[in-house]
Amino acid sequence: MTNNANTPLAERMRPTNLDEVLGQEHITGKGSILRTALEKGVVPSMILWGPPGVGKTTLANVITQTLQVPYFQLSAISSGVKEVREVIEQAKHLVGAVLFIDEIHRFNKSQQDALLGAVEKGTIRLIGATTENPSFEVNAALLSRCQVYVLRALEKQQLIQLMQDALNRDALLQQKNIQLTETEALINLSGGDGRKLLNLLDLVVQTGASLITDEIVLKIAQQKIALYDKSGEQHYDIVSAFIKSMRGSDPNGAVYWLARMIEGGEDVKFIARRMLIFASEDIGNANPNALLLANGTFDAVSKIGYPESRIILSQCATYLASSPKSNAAYEAIAKAQQAVSKHGDLSVPLHLRNAPTKMMKQMDYGKNYQYSHLGENNFIEQEYLPDQLKNTPFYTPGNNPRENEIKKFLRERWKGKYDY
Repeated sequence: MTNNANTPLAERMRPTNLDEVLGQEHITGKGSILRTALEKGVVPSMILWGPPGVGKTTLANVITQTLQVPYFQLSAISSGVKEVREVIEQAKHLVGAVLFIDEIHRFNKSQQDALLGAVEKGTIRLIGATTENPSFEVNAALLSRCQVYVLRALEKQQLIQLMQDALNRDALLQQKNIQLTETEALINLSGGDGRKLLNLLDLVVQTGASLITDEIVLKIAQQKIALYDKSGEQHYDIVSAFIKSMRGSDPNGAVYWLARMIEGGEDVKFIARRMLIFASEDIGNANPNALLLANGTFDAVSKIGYPESRIILSQCATYLASSPKSNAAYEAIAKAQQAVSKHGDLSVPLHLRNAPTKMMKQMDYGKNYQYSHLGENNFIEQEYLPDQLKNTPFYTPGNNPRENEIKKFLRERWKGKYDY
């Protein structure tokens, strides 16, 4: 921990071992996968996936300090294939070298491919950090060679503890006799980002405030907001407002927050991906065309980029905001997953099983299954759920014109079996 006044508080408070890391006990606690691997010195290449300010860079530093191995760090924003190859060449002459790549989701396929051979041969141990789902942003070949660790957003109590630790342990703050009487504004403005929280706290202290209240924090933040949001992490607050505007059927709010993201240089695929998710989560079968348009938007902006993509994004955002809403599909899969978690791997009913062999037929696989197209209106009533879940309604269509048609169809078919 450094005491240099020019060093941001978040950097001064950066943990140096796993015991100091807050909020990630599922991978850093005693007996956890990462801690066990680190204790044995057999840490694999990995992708650390989680929101900003939850400890991705910190974990990379802790791992290399604990292993005491050569450490290289690149940012995907400013580095390319040339820099990757230079590091790999240096690592060939070293033992156990670690390469940390921040925002690895910003590497394109050729840049990620440049890492493959070195990771596979063990020339380097890769630690990639990303705020984006690696299933979409890291190519399959590289992902298959890495362990993915999911980092969780910090909870309120952990954020409060983070600030208390800073006040109690940081030598520069200790000199100022700071009294933290209210924390709500600090926590809300930080959006769960620990780095942002500490640097905002430091900013408030630097203005001369020794008694920290919500009112003081809000006043200072409004005056100095640019000083603690240089890295653009505010985009998580803005995309939240964007999504909530579309959910609330307000195209004006949606297009305003879209403009904020565009003007801030937000990745077009980041915006389009959020709309693609929204189309199913918040509109679903109330308007199935929403998913088609959102998917078309994602494909289009991936090919075009700025500035023309702003028009396509605006068309999609205003359409989604102006569309009927339903979260019935989202609720259906959530209920079904809860049932899976509660009941485990229930057996598939015999009549629904496939019977490609004679032995399976002798075991009654597929027996009594009725081919729906042989029935009136291509329907024959039979049970499709395991015995333990009979008559359980997971999907309940929403109250909108399109899903009211679905309700009518299902009521006619199932005649009271489910509460539609």
